[in-house]
Amino acid sequence: MLSWEFPPRTVGGISPHVYNLSSHLARMGVDTYVVTCDFPGAPEYEEVNGVHVIRVDSYKTPSPDFATWDYLMNVNMQKEAATIISNLNGKVDLIHAHDWLVANAAIGLKHIFRIPLLATIHSTEIGRRNGLHTNYERMIHETEAWLAHEAWKVVCCSQYMVSHTRWAFGLPEDKVVMIPNGVNADVFKQEFKKQEFRSKFAEPDEKIILFVGRLVNEKGVHVLINAMPKVLARVNAKLVIVGEGGMKDFLKVQVNNMRLAHKIFFTGFLDEQSVRFLYQCADVCVVPSLYEPFGIVALEAMAAKVPVVVSDTGGLAEIVEHDKTGVKVYPNNVESLAWGITRVLLDPSYAEWIRSNADRKVREMYNWSKIAEKVKALYQSICDEYQHGSWKPT
Repeated sequence: MLSWEFPPRTVGGISPHVYNLSSHLARMGVDTYVVTCDFPGAPEYEEVNGVHVIRVDSYKTPSPDFATWDYLMNVNMQKEAATIISNLNGKVDLIHAHDWLVANAAIGLKHIFRIPLLATIHSTEIGRRNGLHTNYERMIHETEAWLAHEAWKVVCCSQYMVSHTRWAFGLPEDKVVMIPNGVNADVFKQEFKKQEFRSKFAEPDEKIILFVGRLVNEKGVHVLINAMPKVLARVNAKLVIVGEGGMKDFLKVQVNNMRLAHKIFFTGFLDEQSVRFLYQCADVCVVPSLYEPFGIVALEAMAAKVPVVVSDTGGLAEIVEHDKTGVKVYPNNVESLAWGITRVLLDPSYAEWIRSNADRKVREMYNWSKIAEKVKALYQSICDEYQHGSWKPT
C-alpha cells in the first residue's frame, strides 16, 4: 500500500482507513507493506499489528510549494517501494494506492515491475472545490484521472462516490467497486474520568456540540458557526471544534465578530485518544459538510454512541437514516442545521432512540473485518485476472 499519511501522521480520513484496513488484512494472512511519509519521532521502519510500515523522507529536500513537495515525496516513495519489491523477488502481487498524492510513485511501480495497480479514490478535486477554477486544481484533477485510468480497479467508499468518480473521470461501470469505510467500535470502550476530561472543554451545565474535521470550506464548519446563535437561543451549549486547516484564522475572526468566543472552543489538533474521549463526552456530533464522499466522522460518532446531525449529501446521505440513526438537514442551510441540533438536544428520548439504532447499524454494516474480507476478495479477483491475461512480464 502507498499512502501519504499513516499514524501518527494524520491529516484526514486516509490515515485511519489505511491503518485499520492494513491491520485487518494482515490478520487474514495478507503480507502487507505500507510505504508512507516520515513523521517526527516515528521510526523509519516498524511492524504495526503485523503490517510492515516503511516511512520515507519527505522533509529534507527544500520545496517551494506543495506540488513540488508531493513530486519529491513520490520520488523517494517509488525508490523505497522498488527496493522492497526487488528484495521480495517477485512475491509482491499488487500495488494499492490511496489517492492522488501517491499516483506518480504507484503508476511508475506498476510499469517498472508490471504489477497490477488498485486505486482507492477517497475524494476528488472537482468535488472538493465544486469545480475546477485554477491550473493547480486542474493539475490535481488530471493526476486523479491518470491514477483512475491506470488502475485495474478503482475502489470508492459510497455509491455516491462511485457515480461521482465515473462521471468525473469517464470510467466504465465495471471498473469502479464500492467498498465502504469502516470503524472500530471497540476503541470507544476505554474507561476514563469523564467529568474531569469534559471540564476542560465545557461547563457542567453546557451541552457539548462537537465538530471534528479539517477546517476547510467543504466541511461546512462556517455554516455551523452561523447556526450557533439560533441554537443558543434555545439551549445552553458549547461548540467544540476539533481540527486544523486553512480556514482557522478566518473562522476565529468570524466567531469574535459574532461575540461568541465564550461559546465556541477551538481545540486545534488533538491526539486520537483525546478525540475518542470527546466523542463520548459530546451531546451531539454535527457533520455539516457541503461535500462529503463518505463521512467517517459521522461513523465514529455513531460508534461512540453519540447522536449525529449531518448534511443530507454525498456519503452521509447513505450512512444516516433520518429519524432512525440520526438527523439529516439541508446542506449549507443555517436554519435547517440549527433545527436539527436543537431537535436532538431538547428531546433526550429521541436522542437515545437514534443513538441506539446507530450503534447497531455500525456494528452490523461497517465492521472492519467484513470490509477487509471484501478488499481481500477484490485483491484475489484482480490477481486471477492478471494471471490469465497477457500483460504479465515474460
